[in-house]
Amino acid sequence: MSGSLHTALCLAASGLPVLPLRQGKGPFGNCPACAQNACGGRPNMKTPGPCTCPAPCHGWAAATTDPHIINSPTWARSWRKAAAVAYHPGGAGLTVVDLDNADAIAWARRALPSTRTVATTRGEHRIYQGAMGSVNAVRDGVDIKSTMAYARWVGPGIGTLTALPETVRALAVKEPAVVRPVPQGLSVPALAGGGECRHRTPIYLARGIAMAEQQITEASSAVHTTVYRTFLAVLSVHGRCGCLTDAHIARLFTAAQAKGESPRHCTEAWNNARTRLGL
Repeated sequence: MSGSLHTALCLAASGLPVLPLRQGKGPFGNCPACAQNACGGRPNMKTPGPCTCPAPCHGWAAATTDPHIINSPTWARSWRKAAAVAYHPGGAGLTVVDLDNADAIAWARRALPSTRTVATTRGEHRIYQGAMGSVNAVRDGVDIKSTMAYARWVGPGIGTLTALPETVRALAVKEPAVVRPVPQGLSVPALAGGGECRHRTPIYLARGIAMAEQQITEASSAVHTTVYRTFLAVLSVHGRCGCLTDAHIARLFTAAQAKGESPRHCTEAWNNARTRLGL
């Protein structure tokens, strides 16, 4: 049994959903059934599609506490190659405040209540009892990892877990941006399907739009590129269903404009994505 697998089983037994990480802290790639994100997962493989394949191919959503899955033949190859073990904090009702530099650590010691602390390569993790939405770059060198995210396991740490404080929750609240109305005439023409998503259920569409909004919101750099790629991903899955509405598009444009994109850039990115896909 590899060291990573042994660690994973111990963590799972304690209630932490686990998954293997490649060298470089990334999740393992898609399984053959989900190649090229056919199941609807995001291109960076950190966000899942709705499939139920057994391989650990969907980042945080692959995390599990089930020892039968962790020990299964489909996971064996990943554990043999794993450089580290990750866990899904939100799945265990936890939030990790990831501090990446000395200034961030100094700020946390002044502003946040004490709790369990784990030293990392570049800084430290502060772990609180309670889950919330994950947000990157809430301050310089500070990320919040909880739901829909994974954190690398680097040890049990020291100190006693304390309740997630409002100070941390407040970090994820951004001032509302002034958003201009979405330009008219951007809806995708309804094709065969009569406005009904052909991908399983309407929940799939709702989940996809929510994930797209989150991907744009979490972009800490290259926002314009992220917006274009997100629009492209949404259209590649739903652009021919006839299920996208102006309300869905407005949500994506609103998220993009909240990150500083102009209405013109949003329109250009949307139209360029449609052109690339031949819509």
